[in-house]
Amino acid sequence: MSVCKKLLDFVKRRSLWAHVGRNVTTWSPVGAAFNSKLHRKLDLFDKNVGLFGVPELSCPTGFQVATNAALKSTELLVEKVCSCPPGVQTVDTFDQLSNGLCKVADLADFIKVAHPDPAFREAAEKSCIDIGTVVERLNTNVDLCNSLKNLLDNPDIMAQLDADTRRVAELFMFDFEISGIHLDEKLRKEAVGLHVKLLDLNNEFLVGSHMPNRIARSDIPEHLHIYFASEGSFLQVGGFHADSPNDLVREIAYKIYLYPNADLMKCLEELLRCRYKLARLVGYESYAHRALKGTMAKTPETVMKFLQLLTDKLSDRTAQDYKMMADMKKKLNPHNSELMPWDHPFLTGVLRAERYNIEPSLYSPYLSLGACMEGLNNLFSQLYGVSLMSEHPRAGEVWSDDVRKLAVVHETEGLLGYIYCDFFQRPDKPHQDCHFTICGGRLCQETGQYQLPVVVLMLSLPHPTTRAPTLLTPGMMENLFHEMGHAIHSMLGRTRYQHVTGTRCATDFAEVPSILMEYFATDYRIVSKFARHYETGQPLPESMVSRLTESKKVCGAADTQLQIFYAVLDQVYHSKPQNRSTTDILKEMQQKFYGLPYALNTAWQLRFNHLIGYGAKYYSYLMSRAVASMVWKQCFSEDPFNRNMGERYRREMLAHGGAKEPMLMVEGMLQRQPTIEEFVDALVSELNPNFETFLMDSES
Repeated sequence: MSVCKKLLDFVKRRSLWAHVGRNVTTWSPVGAAFNSKLHRKLDLFDKNVGLFGVPELSCPTGFQVATNAALKSTELLVEKVCSCPPGVQTVDTFDQLSNGLCKVADLADFIKVAHPDPAFREAAEKSCIDIGTVVERLNTNVDLCNSLKNLLDNPDIMAQLDADTRRVAELFMFDFEISGIHLDEKLRKEAVGLHVKLLDLNNEFLVGSHMPNRIARSDIPEHLHIYFASEGSFLQVGGFHADSPNDLVREIAYKIYLYPNADLMKCLEELLRCRYKLARLVGYESYAHRALKGTMAKTPETVMKFLQLLTDKLSDRTAQDYKMMADMKKKLNPHNSELMPWDHPFLTGVLRAERYNIEPSLYSPYLSLGACMEGLNNLFSQLYGVSLMSEHPRAGEVWSDDVRKLAVVHETEGLLGYIYCDFFQRPDKPHQDCHFTICGGRLCQETGQYQLPVVVLMLSLPHPTTRAPTLLTPGMMENLFHEMGHAIHSMLGRTRYQHVTGTRCATDFAEVPSILMEYFATDYRIVSKFARHYETGQPLPESMVSRLTESKKVCGAADTQLQIFYAVLDQVYHSKPQNRSTTDILKEMQQKFYGLPYALNTAWQLRFNHLIGYGAKYYSYLMSRAVASMVWKQCFSEDPFNRNMGERYRREMLAHGGAKEPMLMVEGMLQRQPTIEEFVDALVSELNPNFETFLMDSES
């Protein structure tokens, strides 16, 4: 091809891309906002409004100002609640107190990990510590607790309160009880000491669980050195290298990365002992019993029943999956065909690719970020009457120039809240996709106005260029829909109390809205509305979406069984002490609930960092998926744009946050009381292959 021809083709592509980006009949305003490079006009005379529009936070020192103001307000509210007679005002004042502290702490908790300026991060970290210290003190304030107890112990006054107010009062009391407020002074001090110790142990374990291990270069064949980072005479192993086609690389990475660290082992065992001791001290049979109070599952016994029943129902399919993997390993490496834990993710990928020929790069041109945002906007508009509207942040409002701001607007209710989209890669930014609540929704009794929720969605996507918008893989697109599920949960809730706003609900319920969004993300009736080639405008072929959906079922039973193993291990660790090592427990549970052999001198539990944030609740993902599956099949699978179902979903599940028992919300949506057996059947039925799709793909 001549230089002139290449240049002409390039100009045509650029012209077409520019046309697509400008043409509002092709991209909606929100789609266009995310499908182009952001060019902010900088005006030196613009006033810095502070992070999220909080005036004090125009500079790092403002965190101390905001913290001091919140703590001063806290003192006044504590005085007020301790002196007023018991009634609805008691709960309102408690929520004001919680709201004032959370508005600073939640914002600071985000900024300490997300702001590119170390000075802001350090100031935010100090605010978190200062407010955390005060919260610990408030949770053991006897006078404050008694003001709430006087309310809860008065049946006449409690009978006059609405259901939300009664539940929030009980939740505040639960916070007191788990801090040992009902204990005598000596035991209360012991409880406080255990809380403080656990904070340190949690942090130590989290840091240690991410640290790489190393091995002498001479202990690994020289031709494999290129796969690992060098550190003098050592090689660093910082992960599993699960995608490597080299069996030996995967095995080495697995065994070295999971090699036991004696100090971290002591930390984990001490952490579990302290959790158990604290739970017993405040009146629970185990830490798991304490952690599961108020959840859908309610008790460890229910969780274990769910996990055991799921294991039993999957056993035949799991065995079939392992046989497929073993056959594939034998085909790839006849001299080493035993199936091992380090083979599972790699061989699953090989089998999916062989059967369905899934190549993410073939999908990406159809999944520009703007197209996906347009799809979300269209879906929310049809289901809830809600639109996502791009706004220009004011000077100082955002922590990075590439952050987009969305106003969430209802067709009759008006502005519902704000979503800040921190979607793009930058140095030192956390890589994990996540959702942060910055400010919770709340009805302000003083003014009658509703405090609008504010959230941040954080992803790590490539930046758009002058040649092309940001293009997503199918996995990135599903993650975007998942995180937006959390955001819309916060936006559509209209709780009276901030303490139970949006995603501030039981862990095994909080994931339901986000997982439900994954079903929408893989339904062609929805995908076809937005997935089109960023250059040609051609829609994503339906067969590609079908193949992608079906490919996930390949080895799906084995993947689910692995999650069951993790969830069981989490439950056993947080039950009564076993009087044996955490590694011995892992060996037994791996044999019973996973089936692939334990590798000698490994300690996978030391990399199980979810033990910190999800202690005794790791099962939540599986149970939430079961609920989401039932809601999808019963309410949306026939018509994913059904407005009546969207309104029911908002009314029964999204609107309440944590102000209603989670299982009651599920019952309201399904209009019946589901059983554990039905949850299990919902998960098992998802693994049924679509043989028509398989045959169609085989023939093609």
